[in-house]
Amino acid sequence: MTTLMQASRQWASRPSDERFTSLTELHGKVRRERHNSIQSVVSTRKIEVQPHPGDTRHGITIAGDHGMSDPTNWSFNQLASLAGAPASYLRKLPAPIVADAMNYGLRFNRDAEDVGILRTHVDRTTADNHLIPMNELRAATGPRYGRVWNDEIVGALVNKFGDGVTGDFKVPGEFGKDVPITKDNTTIYGSDRDIFVFLADEHNRVEMSNRRNGQGGSLARGFFVWNSEVGSQSIGAAFFLFDYVCMNRIVWGVQEFKEIRLRHTVSAPDRWLEEISPVLMEYSEASAAPIEQTIAEAQQKRVDDDLDAFLSKRFTKSESSAIKQAHLREEGRPIETVWDATTAVTAHAKTIPHQDARVQMERKGGAILDLVAVK
Repeated sequence: MTTLMQASRQWASRPSDERFTSLTELHGKVRRERHNSIQSVVSTRKIEVQPHPGDTRHGITIAGDHGMSDPTNWSFNQLASLAGAPASYLRKLPAPIVADAMNYGLRFNRDAEDVGILRTHVDRTTADNHLIPMNELRAATGPRYGRVWNDEIVGALVNKFGDGVTGDFKVPGEFGKDVPITKDNTTIYGSDRDIFVFLADEHNRVEMSNRRNGQGGSLARGFFVWNSEVGSQSIGAAFFLFDYVCMNRIVWGVQEFKEIRLRHTVSAPDRWLEEISPVLMEYSEASAAPIEQTIAEAQQKRVDDDLDAFLSKRFTKSESSAIKQAHLREEGRPIETVWDATTAVTAHAKTIPHQDARVQMERKGGAILDLVAVK
């Protein structure tokens, strides 16, 4: 078994205004953002960077046929990249010099290529608590960027899982026990850059008769979903079984980790509907019984007579050797069944120091169960 740190990193880094205590609260935010947003494709020759009125030292604004928009930190990075200039260096320069450098790069370095822009109307609060309406440039991407709206993703989650705090799948408790959900312990996050949601069903647990060393036990089901409308990361979902979640939102005792990750290409919206959304919907409606049946069959199904041949189809020679040794070390006997092979991979994954490589090994171990997956 292994641990997952994704939710813990979100918990440790998100400020208060990016934390939500229910799916419906997050959905309200992303729905308003979509309603107030306009996406379009324009020529870089029609984009003009100007010093922001009243702030000649650092502030800039973006002008063009789309109107005036103030860039976010993220969209400034994207525009600087399109202009061929390092954003970190530009931030040190006076606004007029920044504007000149970016305008030159957008006009001549890119040879009048098109760029996809996303503008959102927002109300900013001034120091004296007055609201100022403005347009915010949230993204400057390639013209074929495949945007999947956070509104669609969170809306789908609300339709199937409710508010995320009162149904079967909800913000996980602490060490398997329900606790009041606050901004301090939530696992529902969203900003102008991305969203991340972690929900779990800790009551309808998967019972396992021979989980470890001949002893029975149970595991909960959980999943992550993430997305960025502005290009800061991929769109994806991960599904797994686990023991419990601690107070700092580390997921412990993870098994059968499987992930679907899509880049924001032009086909991304269709692929979200075809590949990720149906899996989430089935996950919400499925009972623990099919998973228990799969595990039970895996515990009975024996691997091929040649264990080395079985492992070599899925792992390198060095990985196969480490996997066999891990099972001997933890179980005191060789690998005999498909379930043995799966738990052996999990045991080996625990010894891998780097998180990305450890999770990748977990994915490969979870894929072994597809050999006996219930249809």
